[in-house]
Amino acid sequence: QVHLVESGGGLVQAGGSLRLSCTGSGRTFSSYVVGWFRQAPGKEREFVSYISASGGLTWYPDSVKGRFAISRDFAKNTVYLQMNSLKPEDTAVYYCALSRSNGGLTRPGSYDYWGRGTQVTVSS
Repeated sequence: QVHLVESGGGLVQAGGSLRLSCTGSGRTFSSYVVGWFRQAPGKEREFVSYISASGGLTWYPDSVKGRFAISRDFAKNTVYLQMNSLKPEDTAVYYCALSRSNGGLTRPGSYDYWGRGTQVTVSS
């Protein structure tokens, strides 16, 4: 069993930045792909980014590419999501999740463990 805790959310003006953290318990955390998703009220959960177990592969949808950057610190069992040039449409609850799948990593169903989320609100 792996427990995940997200932190770093908050209220920021458009154009600002936030860094989210996802810290996992257990020695197996480093063996998982870590993904970030977000969900706005009334909308489906949306893929934001993932990073491979090794940290060598990352992926982003066009909606955040060039603005968001994912990284992982193996010593701290933590994955970060640096979010720059934030827009009001980035407002959502952000979740991190773990997967051992080799494919389908943009789909929530490919992930086995989820955190409780952290709220990000971007004002215009």
